Amino acid sequence: MEQRALTTSGVHGVGPSQTARAATPQASDSIDLVEMFFMLLSNWKVLFLSALIGAVVMGGYHTFMVKPQYRAYTEMYITSSDSVISLSDLQLGSALTEDYQAIITSRTVLNQVIDDMQLNTDYRGLREMVTVSNSSGTHIIRTTVTTLDLALSRDIANDLLLVSIERIYQIVGTSEPMVIDYAEAEAVEDVTPGILSYMVVGSFVCVLLVAALLVIRSVMDSTIKTDDDVEKYLQLPVLSAVPFYKE
Repeated sequence: MEQRALTTSGVHGVGPSQTARAATPQASDSIDLVEMFFMLLSNWKVLFLSALIGAVVMGGYHTFMVKPQYRAYTEMYITSSDSVISLSDLQLGSALTEDYQAIITSRTVLNQVIDDMQLNTDYRGLREMVTVSNSSGTHIIRTTVTTLDLALSRDIANDLLLVSIERIYQIVGTSEPMVIDYAEAEAVEDVTPGILSYMVVGSFVCVLLVAALLVIRSVMDSTIKTDDDVEKYLQLPVLSAVPFYKE
């Protein structure tokens, strides 16, 4: 059952054109945030359903489309002396750390690894799989390799370590870096993003999109539905309301 409101427009002599002119600026001047909040709250079932749909879609995407990723790492220690490490050796090691990082990801080193492993990629593709890092205040260089295969990540990391050590010795001319850790199968990490994170992101994005559509529809809707709308947009008091029944 609906109600059709009778206003005092006829009593005050306000015509339809004047009413439209009075209502239009008032309706478009600002957005009532409180009204938008309660509008969204009243549509909580729609938002909840959109969250479920987003979670299911992204969960399915993760299950059937996302491939696992495996990360293997090796570590080497930078030193410039075969015997006792002095203060000057440590200072030299710090200066050479960035040089060593550049050598490890150089085209020559990566192409040698590609030849050794018979990889179906070029040095640019392999460089995207490799990350070289140096912890602040240390002379330890960690090289990580991330691929879609556990054994391949381990083998590339180990071969890259050996080729890098040889190349560093050829270029720098000091003693070879000392190996701290080789990549081993039990140390390879599965770094695939979890399904829960995908589902949370899917729910959030879907709810955000649906809420935006609801707000846009509410803002664009200029029809008068309640007695309060008459007073709000037309600034006219409601004298009475006539019930309207749909057949």
